[in-house]
Amino acid sequence: MGKIKKKFSEGSSRTYTTRNRALRKLQVSLADFRRLCILKGIYPVEPRSQKKANRGSSKPTTFYYAKDIQLLLSEPLIAKFREHKIFLRKLQRALGKDDLTRAKGLEARRPEYTLDHLVIERYPAFVDALRDLDDALCMVFLFATMPTVSKVNNEIVEDCKRLSTEFMHYVIHSHSLRKVFLSIKGIYYQAEIQGQSITWIVPYQFSQNVPLDVDFKVMATFLQFYRTLLGFVNYRLYTTSNLSYPPKVDQSMDDSAAGLGSLRIEAKRVEDLIKGVQSSDTTSVPEVTMSKQMKQRMDTLGSKIKKIVAADTTTPAYESVGSGEADGDVDDETRQSGNLLFGKQVFFLSREVPRYSLEFVVRAFGGRLGWDQTSGGGSPYAENDRAITVQISDRPVQGHQFLDRIYVQPQWVYDSINARRLLDVEDYLIGQPLPAHLSPFVEYEEGDYVPEAASKLAAAAGFEGEVTNLKPEDRDQSEDEDEDAEEAADIDGASADEDAPDSDEEDEEDEDAIAEKQHQKQLLAERAGVSFSEYQQKQGAKPKPKAVAGKKRTKAEVEEEERQKIAISMLSKKKRKVVNRTQADAYKKAKDVNTLKTRKAQATAKPVKSAKGKKN
Repeated sequence: MGKIKKKFSEGSSRTYTTRNRALRKLQVSLADFRRLCILKGIYPVEPRSQKKANRGSSKPTTFYYAKDIQLLLSEPLIAKFREHKIFLRKLQRALGKDDLTRAKGLEARRPEYTLDHLVIERYPAFVDALRDLDDALCMVFLFATMPTVSKVNNEIVEDCKRLSTEFMHYVIHSHSLRKVFLSIKGIYYQAEIQGQSITWIVPYQFSQNVPLDVDFKVMATFLQFYRTLLGFVNYRLYTTSNLSYPPKVDQSMDDSAAGLGSLRIEAKRVEDLIKGVQSSDTTSVPEVTMSKQMKQRMDTLGSKIKKIVAADTTTPAYESVGSGEADGDVDDETRQSGNLLFGKQVFFLSREVPRYSLEFVVRAFGGRLGWDQTSGGGSPYAENDRAITVQISDRPVQGHQFLDRIYVQPQWVYDSINARRLLDVEDYLIGQPLPAHLSPFVEYEEGDYVPEAASKLAAAAGFEGEVTNLKPEDRDQSEDEDEDAEEAADIDGASADEDAPDSDEEDEEDEDAIAEKQHQKQLLAERAGVSFSEYQQKQGAKPKPKAVAGKKRTKAEVEEEERQKIAISMLSKKKRKVVNRTQADAYKKAKDVNTLKTRKAQATAKPVKSAKGKKN
């Protein structure tokens, strides 16, 4: 006789655990458990059988992996949370007794904790942190534009502004911005950093009303971890680019609303690098035991670093906009590359355009710019400067114009970035109706609806693909049979007896589907106010959509059609369903494309002028 196993000792009941059991095991409150799960990156899971995972109970509940809960037992943050609760009780007791001296002493000894170990634990490699940076940037940029209210602390908002500005400065310095899209929700940006595509959204800088139905406690917990993560990422990006971190803030420029120009990004000096290497080596290896060869290498390190810095001409020298020398040392060949699209342009921003976005994208692509004094201080170019080549304005009428520059609307900048070339300015002149602002994140496939503007951009860029041919016409019988042949060619011919064990289930599914269709037809007949037999007769009298007259097919095409039909009939029932489902999806896709074409034709059609009647 085998050993009797204890109930619920293996299987799903041991792999998963409920939230209530996790709270009893960790001896924490529900709020602290949520904070721990958010900070540690532990999320609820859905077991295959909830009844087995819940030890025979069918009551709906939240499940977690038992190993994740076991991992939380050794988390030092639990002790920090308990210390903070004890501190709050002592502080409340002191304030209740009006003991202000004790309350001040407790406030000075407030327990604090950091999340540095969690960042290292969750992201052992720097590439992992870059892959997971999208949500962090969205959250930080959101709180950077939030107003200071009771639910949002002023220190948190200022820290988010600092972190977001530092990241934008690195994107400008590395010229890693790739795509920009203006949507209703905000402005989408995509940058490519160390081979990783990072996409985030920045809200428009409008006055915001803080909603009352948002749980800011949960968002604050996420933001606490994201701020720590972004601080680590910014430090690593700056140090690998030989930039000093944190960047210095020019307080006078910041007070005058200089924006990105208030930060001073400086490269590390060669002397500082040598001192850092020497200090690290002397602390680890005594000077007495240092060999002569090591001393010689240290003596020549300064000259080698100077040679490397002098030879590195691909990375332009970076300074603040306020100095007016942001890209002055960059050669013309580097400016003509894709990352320096505006390398030869000097922009001037009128006061009505979004300066916070245009300054970022223009400088990220190597351009220089100035702005109106009412938009903020620190502008290196005045409006009457002769070096300005392009002025961005969003007013249909200009009070005065300079003949040596081009006046365009802001969309020209964003569309040129997405097209990776300077577009023709005729469609973007002041007062002209703007073309469609297409999303650069959409990739068109064969059969998709391609807007006319996308086809024009692809043709202007010299694309020799099938963009202009991605316009499926009306579906006729020959096209249906061609698609059937393509689908059937990719599927191995198998007999219908291969899936015999599943035939009963498939028959039940077919019967259910037929019954559902019959019920729908009866409802339609009842809605039309006729009997079901009359409704069927009317439906049968209607011409089928596939009976569209087309060109006469050749004998070879007819034989190929028959051969493909025979090949499909030899497939198993399950594989025939796959082929039919694929054909139905293709038909629905073509139908949607044709619907969009019809709507476009109706929208662009000129209205017919009706004849005016004579008055009696």
